[in-house]
Amino acid sequence: MSFSLPDPDQILQPLPRSGASAAQTAPRRSLGGSRHLWWNEARLSGRDGTAAEVRDDAHHGAGFARISAARADLVGLSLNQPRIMGILNVTPDSFSDGGRHNLPEAALARAQEMLRDAEILDIGGESTRPGAAEVPVAEEIARTAPVIAALRAAGITAPISIDTRKAAVAEAALQAGANIINDVSAMRFDPDMAALAAQSGAPIVLMHSVATPETMQKHAHYDDVLWAVRDHLFQRVEAALSAGIRPENLILDPGIGFGKTTAHDLQLLRDLGSFHEFGLPLLLGASRKKFIGAITGAATASERVSGSVAVALQGAASGVQILRVHDTRETRQALSIWQAIQGNYHEE
Repeated sequence: MSFSLPDPDQILQPLPRSGASAAQTAPRRSLGGSRHLWWNEARLSGRDGTAAEVRDDAHHGAGFARISAARADLVGLSLNQPRIMGILNVTPDSFSDGGRHNLPEAALARAQEMLRDAEILDIGGESTRPGAAEVPVAEEIARTAPVIAALRAAGITAPISIDTRKAAVAEAALQAGANIINDVSAMRFDPDMAALAAQSGAPIVLMHSVATPETMQKHAHYDDVLWAVRDHLFQRVEAALSAGIRPENLILDPGIGFGKTTAHDLQLLRDLGSFHEFGLPLLLGASRKKFIGAITGAATASERVSGSVAVALQGAASGVQILRVHDTRETRQALSIWQAIQGNYHEE
């Protein structure tokens, strides 16, 4: 796979169209291989604050090609449409569902329920909510590996992601049957994570975050959050490539809610398209997060379902390939209606 990084000092952000309106555009370029989203112009922004619309790719051919190229399949799963990743926390203190799925039996039942609508499962054994304390490696392994093994023993073949910052936890999960690593620290927390990802060949999610979950909200200060997140992901992609991780195994996540204020989260959601120029799949994990409550007044995570679905649809309309959510049924229903409106519906 030929791969090149974008210009670090400019952002080429596609302006997507969808459905019937896309048929009127020429030339019509697919957004990351999407079946639903097309584009033929972009906004070019510089660090100095300059911005201009770009329609001709004569001077930005490599960037246009990266944005348009189909993304590599994820463990055999095509990313030509948004895929739902169901969150399965096996922790006693998750902000959303802590303690409900600790035992393998309960986790299996929830996994089977989610897979009616989701295509990927994300298993986590350490809460990374703001203020959460670190969980010892042995305890995190004991929480996650048996659950993953039980899911595979039950015949579940869907891709399984291990949500961890620790290489030993990820390795145990891979041995138990997981096949994706989701690292909220983008390999900064554990220096052994990069080597594990390279040697195993497992796809890895690189997320933007600052400090640790325990202290990250004290570090929510940026001159420009969009540039800060982009610079961070640029550096983490470079680190991954230097470690021998293949580019087709990289997935990017802007890290909504991790060391960010509500204003920061909203800016990143408005400008999700800014990250397409990397030419890599994008994951959005904003389900039930605090900013939804700050805007709507929904004090508890369970009251934020409708807001979470709205954010997921914003992600889909922005070309995000993976939507990481708690509420898989509600998200699938909304996504199915959105896809039908875009023209992906035929009466029998």
